[in-house]
Amino acid sequence: MPYVFMFPGQGSQKVGMGADLVSGVASVKARFDQADVILGRPLSKLILEGPEDELKSTQNTQPALFLLEAAIVDVLRGRGIEPVATMGHSLGEYSALYAAGVFGFEDGLRLVAKRGELMAKAGAASKGVMAAVIGLSSAQIREALKNVTAGVIVPANENSPDQTVISGEAAAFESASEILKAAGAKRVIQLPVSGAFHSPLMKPAADEFKNFLEQVNFADAKCPVITNVTAAPETKGSVLKGLLYDQLLNPVRWVDSVAALSAFGSFTAVEVGPGSVLKGLVKKCSQDLNVVLCETSDNVYSV
Repeated sequence: MPYVFMFPGQGSQKVGMGADLVSGVASVKARFDQADVILGRPLSKLILEGPEDELKSTQNTQPALFLLEAAIVDVLRGRGIEPVATMGHSLGEYSALYAAGVFGFEDGLRLVAKRGELMAKAGAASKGVMAAVIGLSSAQIREALKNVTAGVIVPANENSPDQTVISGEAAAFESASEILKAAGAKRVIQLPVSGAFHSPLMKPAADEFKNFLEQVNFADAKCPVITNVTAAPETKGSVLKGLLYDQLLNPVRWVDSVAALSAFGSFTAVEVGPGSVLKGLVKKCSQDLNVVLCETSDNVYSV
């Protein structure tokens, strides 16, 4: 049976993730040790022991998740399991690119570490907000947000047919919340994040990150990567590189990305990484597609 690898993003992290793999699989332990050397700090200790508040800081969460997800990909490769397509939610797209052979582990880790650092800096400067809107379609939300005049507020994560995350300036959010509720939103829930990700407020981070991106070689992908920005399969390395810049400023089109999987026929979908966030979102997007979890010694070896 062919496999499609899916990779979760920020919010799926938890202290102790991957602990059983680190203690029981030599290649995973080697990756964790290698990451500490590359970054010059004890990231592996933070992942395994916490504290949680430090792990959930953007500049730590992003390399931590990439490290674990890439290490699990290595284990799957060692078992001869390669994907026919990959996709990732926001940060998870970097793991998807690693799994597709676009760049190596060290380049990927350095990229996500720089991305997390720049996004944290931009978030602190802009003091933007993000919120989950429940009960409206993304099209209804886009239409409603046209009535917001107080500042910048845009769709950021189109997660499921009835859940979209919006992102932007605090003043605009206050206005948007009332407008969305009047338009029929069941709930508008502000999220505990450090910035307005996937919005124009990330422009300073995106511009600086673009220069960093240019220093990394992107090979053509060995299998299609369904990207967040286009929700379509792509293999050309130069295009995938440009889309990582665009991704910082544009919404994660997860609903459309899941729909794009229909082109791959029959396959097993595997959520590679901690938790089951994507399994839940996919179920809301497609009743026909089940997702197998892959994050522990038990399920990594049962895929």
